[in-house]
Amino acid sequence: MIVSGMMSFDIRQLRYAIAAADHGSFYRAARALDVEQSTLSRAVLKLEHSIGMSIFERSRAGVTMTLAGNAFIRGAKPMVATADKLVAMMRAAGQGRAGGIVLGHNGSVSAGNLRATIMSWRDTYPDVGFDCVEADRSALLAGLDTGEIDIAILMGVAGHNGFRFEAIWSERMLVALPASHPLAERDVLHWTDLRDEQFLLPITDPGPEIRDMLLGRLAMSGAKPDIRMPQASRETVLSILGGSAGVSIVCEGSTGARYPDVVYRPIHGEQGPALTGYSACWRDGNGNPALHRFLGFIKDRYALAFDVLPRFQ
Repeated sequence: MIVSGMMSFDIRQLRYAIAAADHGSFYRAARALDVEQSTLSRAVLKLEHSIGMSIFERSRAGVTMTLAGNAFIRGAKPMVATADKLVAMMRAAGQGRAGGIVLGHNGSVSAGNLRATIMSWRDTYPDVGFDCVEADRSALLAGLDTGEIDIAILMGVAGHNGFRFEAIWSERMLVALPASHPLAERDVLHWTDLRDEQFLLPITDPGPEIRDMLLGRLAMSGAKPDIRMPQASRETVLSILGGSAGVSIVCEGSTGARYPDVVYRPIHGEQGPALTGYSACWRDGNGNPALHRFLGFIKDRYALAFDVLPRFQ
C-alpha cells in the first residue's frame, strides 16, 4: 500500500492502470493480466478516486488517457518496476540466489578444490555476496558461534559441540623443497624418503595439523621427525625454503603459489598418494538461505550424501 497525504493506493491498482493505458482497453488489459474485466475496472476506478482525478476517458471503443492521466502513468511505471525488482530480490534472497555468505578457511586457496568451488559458485550465483575469512581453526569456530561466519572449510575431520561437521573432499599432500635438494630430482617421494629431513612448518594453521600428521606417518617407520615451527606464516616458510636445508609439507591447495627456487613433489604411502581430508562446519540453526544453497552446491558438486536441512535435537 502506498500512502501520500490523503491518497492511498496499492501496486496492483497501478499495474492495472498501466496495462489499461498500454492496451487502450480494460477488456484487453484484463485478458493480458488474466483477471476479470470488472475486477480491473473497479480497481482503476478506486485508484482514480484515491488520487482525485480521472486517468482515463472511457468510450465504447476503449479508453484513452487524460492529460493528467498520461503524466500519472509515466510516473507510475518506474514505481511498479522498482516494486517488481524488490520482490524479485527478496524472493531470490529467500531461495539463496541472492543475499550473502561468509566462508572461513584455514588453508590456502591458490589451487585445489576450495578455490575451484569458490570460483564456480561465483560464476553460478553472481548476485550472492561472497566473502572469505582466513584464520586459525579456533578463530573460525568462534566466528561460527557468533554468526560472523556462515561456514568454515577446515583441514581434517573433527567435531565440536553445537556445529555440524561433514567430510567434503580429500586433497594430495606434497613436499615443498629447494630446487637444489637431491630429492627434487624425483617425480614422487615416499614418507620413508623424508625420515632424515628437517621440516619447517608455520605455527599458524594448517601447520599444527600437518605436524600431527607427520608425527603419525613417520613414527610408523621408526623415525622421530625434526620439526621446527617458526613464528612465521605459510608464505614466509615457503619463501625461505630456497635458501635453507629444510623442507615443508603442504596440501594441494597451496601449490598454485610459486616461490623462487622451490618445487613441489607429491608424497606416496603404502596405499598410494598421501591424502588429507577436509570438512565443512556450520551451525545447524543457521537459517541463511544462501548457506543452504551453498551446502547443496557442494553436495551436488562432490556427490556427497549429507542432509542439508537443519537437524533439530
